[in-house]
Parts: sequence; structure tokens; C-alpha cells
Amino acid sequence: MAVPAFRTSPSRKRKRRSHHALRRTNLSTCPACGATRHPHRACRECGYVRPGLTLKTSGLG
Repeated sequence: MAVPAFRTSPSRKRKRRSHHALRRTNLSTCPACGATRHPHRACRECGYVRPGLTLKTSGLG
């Protein structure tokens, strides 16, 4: 069974984990009701998607 020959140093370990951080979620405001929502998604409050298109919000929440 393979075993590491040398101990991994703290700096090497931290360099490897530098890409593991969580990213902040990008939020935008709904132009119809002003609630915060994810871009390119339907608004959970009013169902707004784009001008001329609104979804029913009963199944989204």
C-alpha cells in the first residue's frame, strides 16, 4: 500500500486549497417588484422573468 514519503508542508497544503473557497452568490433586484433574485431566473415574489413574460409563483416557493 502506498504511503506518502514526506509530510505535506502547511504552505503546500494551503496552496492546494486556495481554490476551495466558496463564492458569493450574485443577486440582482427584480425590476417589477424590487425583491432580490438570482439573475436569469424567475423572481420568487412576483414571477417576473423578462418583459412580457411572467410565471405563476405558486409552484416556485
